[in-house]
Order: sequence, then C-alpha cells, then structure tokens
Amino acid sequence: MQLLEVLRQFGGHARNAEIAEFLDVSDETVRRAVKSLSKMGVVARGHGGVRLLETRQQTGFFQRFSEFTKEKSKIAKAVAKAVPDGATVFLDVGSTTAIGAEELRVRHNLTVVTNSTKVAHELVEHNGNRVFLLGGEMRKDELGAFGFVAEAQARRYSYDVALLSADALNSKYGFLYENPVEAELASVVLERTSLALVAMVHQKFETAGRHQGFDPSQIGRLVTDVAPGKKLAAKLERWQIDVEVAE
Repeated sequence: MQLLEVLRQFGGHARNAEIAEFLDVSDETVRRAVKSLSKMGVVARGHGGVRLLETRQQTGFFQRFSEFTKEKSKIAKAVAKAVPDGATVFLDVGSTTAIGAEELRVRHNLTVVTNSTKVAHELVEHNGNRVFLLGGEMRKDELGAFGFVAEAQARRYSYDVALLSADALNSKYGFLYENPVEAELASVVLERTSLALVAMVHQKFETAGRHQGFDPSQIGRLVTDVAPGKKLAAKLERWQIDVEVAE
C-alpha cells in the first residue's frame, strides 16, 4: 500500500500533513487511509500523525545490510580514508558502518572498539589489529550489545575516530534513533572522540525517528552519497558539520 511505503521512507513515523504533501492528496484522504490501517493493526494513530507498527527494529540486520548497497559502499570507502594506521577507532552496529569495517581491512595496527559482532569478526587478528568487543545485552536484530555494561566499557577508551550511524537526520531535531540505547551509547562515545563521523545514505534525510540522539554539533563530518537539500544543508552548516559527498 502506498501509504505504508511512504511511512517506511519517513522512518516509520510521520504527520498526516507530511504524508498528504508527499503523495499530493488531501489530508482527508490520508486520514481515511490511516483509520482503515489502524483498524487492521498495521499503524497506530496519535496527535495528527501516524506510526508504522512494522518498525525498523523488526527489520533484520541482514535485510538492512542488503539495502542501498551501492550507496553504502561509496560512503564506506570515503569513511575509511579518515582512519589512519595505528588509530583507535569506534564503530557502531550500523550496516553502513559494517561495510566500512570491510574497507578498513587495508589498515594496520588499529585499536578497534565496537559493540558489533560483525565489525569485530571482520577486523580481529588482521594486520596487527587489536579488537575490543563491548559487553552488555545482545540484540539479535542489530547483531550487537547495548546497555549500561557496554556504555561503562566504552568510557575506558579515548578514540581518534568514531564511525557512527543513525536512523534519521532531520533539519528540526538532528540525528534520530529508533532504539534509545543506540543513541545513549553514541553519546558516551562522542564524549571521548577527537573526530566523529556519521555515515548515512541520503534516503534517511528529513525522515523521522522516535528518540533524540546526541547534540548535532558534536559531529565533525557527515559522509553521504547525495548532497542534502537547502534546508538541511543550512542546518548542518549551523551545527558546524562538514558534509562529504562520496564519489
């Protein structure tokens, strides 16, 4: 159904007016569709907006890993260039970050800290790397660990570079997450990082997420595949975030 596809593009949540504008239909048309889908248990209504009950959290890592592969590969190559040999680097559980880990196999003597089992497997005992896998509660849908144990262990390191992901980037709210513990771990890492990069495909621009992330001004660089629109670009400039469009 078209409305469901729009909700997925918006990150699982949007206001009725936004959907109507996107589909070029009336607000009343959207309300009727939302009401019908709500009765079917597919979406939840509230305060002029609608939330998709089939959320990103229920989408497996490997499915996300297979989406927008060309775009993610370009971004990963660009991100890897920011990591020199011998650096201490943090990588999170994002699918673009995982592809970035593959690109980092050309580096030597890295100290890698991660909560992602895929990242750890990719880089452990390769070219003199030391890999530290954070503990905590494992989440099957992310192939990673989260919670106070992971956060406490992350505080023990000082990072030259942090390669982060997020579920959405919104010109009003900044970086957004579906999973609050992802946002919290990122905030912990950012307190101890010299250079913070967010790797993100342009399909996440101006979409929504349930949880506010870190202060956008803590990010040094956004690496993406398509330049942001004027409104978002202006906000990124205000937040003093450099934008690198991967070629």
